[in-house]
Amino acid sequence: MTQEQDKTVLEARVEKLALAVEKMKIAEYVEYLSDTRRMITVNFFAGVARGLGMAVGFTILGAIVIYLLRELVLLNLPVIGDFIANIVKLVDYSLQKTL
Repeated sequence: MTQEQDKTVLEARVEKLALAVEKMKIAEYVEYLSDTRRMITVNFFAGVARGLGMAVGFTILGAIVIYLLRELVLLNLPVIGDFIANIVKLVDYSLQKTL
């Protein structure tokens, strides 16, 4: 290969690398990392959203579990039924106590 061919191949590779870096948006990411206030704000709201999502999800999941436990009590299963009935009574008592 001649120097001219090497230069052409090298320029093509550099161009591909430049396009790849631009597609990854590294410049925007570095700008984001350098703006501390923006990074803290974004992370704060992301944490609030995660916490709210977990709280809502756990509440819905807990309600479904309690509903299923009540349905199991209605089936009158000997050992499991008594255990589940005690759990449901404790939950109902706790809910009435807080209201």
